[in-house]
Amino acid sequence: MSTGQIFVSEMLGTMILLLLGCGVVANVILPKTKGFSGGWLLINFGWGLAVFAGVFVAIRSGGHINPAVTLGIWASGADEFAEGVSATAGNAVVYIAGQFVGAFLGAVLAYLAYKRHFDQEAPGAIKLAVFSTGPEVRSYSWNFVTEVIGTFVLVFVVLSFANWPGDLGPLAAALLVTGIGASLGGPTGYAINPARDLGPRIAHAVLPIKDKGASDWGYSWVPVAGPLVGGVLGGLVSAAVAIG
Repeated sequence: MSTGQIFVSEMLGTMILLLLGCGVVANVILPKTKGFSGGWLLINFGWGLAVFAGVFVAIRSGGHINPAVTLGIWASGADEFAEGVSATAGNAVVYIAGQFVGAFLGAVLAYLAYKRHFDQEAPGAIKLAVFSTGPEVRSYSWNFVTEVIGTFVLVFVVLSFANWPGDLGPLAAALLVTGIGASLGGPTGYAINPARDLGPRIAHAVLPIKDKGASDWGYSWVPVAGPLVGGVLGGLVSAAVAIG
């Protein structure tokens, strides 16, 4: 694949991920939606299916749709990011750029889909929660630890799929993300993906959302730095286990 093809593949896959992921959150928490008050498990399930769709769309580039996955594969010592795509620093930058652009675009599309519901009266924090994650108990250090652990599980298990003789493909990733959300998502909302949080947070900041309030930039480093550290740790441990 050319660098342009890699960029477009990851951009489109991550765009679909965020369109459907932000979409399910909007459906559950914005006023006057069909899914209002659908609950945490509906959000978990919706995000799992968003991953399922996003990985399929980006399958030619390996369906990373997450900078933590890209860096985790790189840290594992793999030769390729996908079939025919060398695991180089230059290609990593292309992957990550596509993911961030796609995440921003997906969030914008989700906003357009729910525009009239964003126009309804609701606290600014609720509208922000459609786009980005936030902690239930704010403690930057412990919130960071939560994101590291969740992303470590994601990347370590995703890399473990390579050792399985079957081929579950995107379904395996979808079920894994659903499980992470149900089990480890309570403290922070499980960003486990820097692009998933920062791209939509930027969209929230620039879109003309009624009474949207602040974008909580003070917290924004946690769902970026935590997943990056967790992804690299997942790759390193995967490599150590393989060597052992």
